[in-house]
Amino acid sequence: MKFILKSFKTELNITRLANIHYFEFTPNYHTVNDSHGFCELVYVDQGSIEVTSDCYTGILEQNQMIIHGAHQNHSLTCNERVAPNIIVIGFECDSATLEALMCAPLTLSEELQKTLAEIIKEARAVYLPPYNVPNLKNMKKRKNFTFGSDQLIKDCLQIFLIKCLRLTLSTPSREKHKHVLAIPAQIEEVKRYLDENYRQKITVEELCFLFHTNKTSLSAAFKQTFGKTIIDYVNALRVEYTKTMLRGGNYTLTQIADELNLSSVHYLTALFKKYTAMSPTEYLHTIQKTLNLP
Repeated sequence: MKFILKSFKTELNITRLANIHYFEFTPNYHTVNDSHGFCELVYVDQGSIEVTSDCYTGILEQNQMIIHGAHQNHSLTCNERVAPNIIVIGFECDSATLEALMCAPLTLSEELQKTLAEIIKEARAVYLPPYNVPNLKNMKKRKNFTFGSDQLIKDCLQIFLIKCLRLTLSTPSREKHKHVLAIPAQIEEVKRYLDENYRQKITVEELCFLFHTNKTSLSAAFKQTFGKTIIDYVNALRVEYTKTMLRGGNYTLTQIADELNLSSVHYLTALFKKYTAMSPTEYLHTIQKTLNLP
C-alpha cells in the first residue's frame, strides 16, 4: 500500500511586502488620507493615536493593533501631548478573513508582541535603512542577508496574523491562549512596578524587599522571562521616556534628568548614548530631519 500524502489547507498567504517601519512620531503629527493596493498593519508600541479608516475610526492605545485593507482610505493623528512609537507593515494578502482585524483594535498578548518584535528585527537584516521615513515608496533590500531571513519575515508575519485571527474569531481559543502564556505572577508584578516607577530611584535590593525574594532568584527569573536584566529594562524605559519628552519639545535635558531622578545631565546623556548610539541632540535632529520638520 502506498503512503497517501496530505496537502495543506492555506488560510492566509502573504505574497509581497511593501514596507516595514518603526516610526517615532512627534506630538500632533498626522498623515494625509491614503489608499493603496495592499493591506497595512498599524501597531502602537508606545503612546496612542487616532485612526480613521473606512472600517474603523477611533483611538488605538498602546499594545493595540488594527489592519487597513487594500484600497481602504485611512489616516492617523498623533496625540497633542504624547509622542507615540508606531509600527507599520504594508503587505499583500487577499485573505477575506483579515476583515475580522479591520473593524476594531486588537490588544496583543506578550507572545504576540514578542513575535512582532522578532519580525521587525528580521527585517533589519533584509532591508536597508531608512526604516522611519513616512510614505517611503521603495524599501531596498540588502545584496546579501542571512540565509532564510526573507522567508522568515513572511512566515512569521503569517503566523502572527493567524494567531491574531484566532484571538478575534474564537473566545475559547483566546482564553486558552492566555492561560498558556501566563508568566509567574510575582515577576509580572515586578515588571508592572518598574513600568509605573521607573522615574524614581530603583535598586534590586529594594525590589527584593518589596516582593519578598532574594537578588539571585529575582534577577534570574526576570532575565529569563523578559530577556534583559532589571537594570537594562529600567534604563530602556528611561531612554524611551527621554525620547518622548525630547520630541514633545517642551522639556530641557536638565528637566528630563530631574523627572527621572538622575544625578546629572551628563549621566542622562551617557545613558542615552549607551542605548541609542547617539546623543539626545543628535537623536532630535535625526527625527526632525526624517519628518522634514524645521
